[in-house]
Amino acid sequence: MGEAAPCCSTALPAQALPLGAHEVEATVVFQSGGQGAQHALGLRGRRDQLAGERVEGVSGQAVACCPPRGRTQNFGGRAGRRFTGADGPQGGGDQGADDGGSGEQRGPAWTNEQYQDPSVYGVTVMPSGVRLVFRTDARALEFEIHTSTGQLDSDPHPRPTGMLELLVDGALAGRQQAPVGNVLRMAGPGAIQRLIPGEPATVRFAGLPAGMKGVELWLPQQTPTELVALRADGDVLAPLPDGRRRWVHHGSSISHCIEADGPTGTWPVVAAALGGVEVINLSQAGNALLDPYVARTIHDKPADLISLKVGINIVSLSAFGLRTFGPAVHGFLDTIRDGHPDTLLLLISPVSCPALEEAPGPTATGPDGRLAALGDPADVAGGALSLAVVRAELARIAAARQASDPHLHYLDGRELLGPNEADDLADGLHPTAVAYRRMGKRFAAHAFATDGPFH
Repeated sequence: MGEAAPCCSTALPAQALPLGAHEVEATVVFQSGGQGAQHALGLRGRRDQLAGERVEGVSGQAVACCPPRGRTQNFGGRAGRRFTGADGPQGGGDQGADDGGSGEQRGPAWTNEQYQDPSVYGVTVMPSGVRLVFRTDARALEFEIHTSTGQLDSDPHPRPTGMLELLVDGALAGRQQAPVGNVLRMAGPGAIQRLIPGEPATVRFAGLPAGMKGVELWLPQQTPTELVALRADGDVLAPLPDGRRRWVHHGSSISHCIEADGPTGTWPVVAAALGGVEVINLSQAGNALLDPYVARTIHDKPADLISLKVGINIVSLSAFGLRTFGPAVHGFLDTIRDGHPDTLLLLISPVSCPALEEAPGPTATGPDGRLAALGDPADVAGGALSLAVVRAELARIAAARQASDPHLHYLDGRELLGPNEADDLADGLHPTAVAYRRMGKRFAAHAFATDGPFH
């Protein structure tokens, strides 16, 4: 992302400022399922009557924290509008409903019945890659935001909520910490949660350049965030088609990028900006396990480019052995190819992770705070999976399929982060913010090169 002259940004209590009553029309880009990758948010009407779609769910890497649904925000003396069913997002995100509310997640609602682990829902409602896109001639914008985060009783403060980032004509124009809203307290991972309700807050970006411009508000990649309202001191219009190709990516936490320094610092977003494409990030931290419903979701989504980063969760959770891994990969690819028979598809193996290179999972956190493998390396000979085995198997599968699928390509993940960069894995597994940006640059240099798989 480029840099623009920074605008002034402040966080205020939720309120309606006297900014007039211009018409508002905008689009929110979600990654959730259905038949489209982006859809209208429903921000159409007078700005003093608007409420947006909810992006809600959980926060934190170790625990699932689910906030309440169904709130209607009041501001400016008017009831904020909730968008559900027909007047909500169309052609993309399915909405979950509870007590009359609506919610968005980075996966269609029908998938919720196909898993039991609450952590899956938890990471799909973290809005990695979600952004609000519109055109405006406003010099000041206000976004009413309501976040949900977690806090262990042993911690003095809630988990960091991450950054809101505002882009103007593709350049970063302002960034601000997302305000703390709901907090779910718990004694420890898996313990009973106690809701401490919070209030929405208004984040204001002022000093924007004059004239009509394209604006994107990127939501924090690690914190469920409800966009309650948008207010502006000028006209707000839907974005114009820009002709960019749509890239759908699925991976693990190393593609979700919770540790990135902001939503535009995740490696898929960095790579998309350099490659001039629009990324739809379907990554699920801790849950990239070749689940059939994920393949079906990708099958159903419009895409010009597809990439799959496979392996780290499979090894760390001992989810497959050698006998079952290969057929699972083939089945996942077969489902995607049923919907995208000729789409450019890049299969990516894991980046370096010293603990699991030669040893199988499962894993635990060692006394030094770094990832440790609990499996016995001797079990690899009997079919247990290490990262070395996974990479060899993925390369073999890609080569075998390329005879009948010339649009399938393979990338060794160590080209994005290699064995000599272990110091960039703060916990032995997840890259640092700097390393994520470097990965994005390396991916773009490979994938979008003249002779690259996404050219």
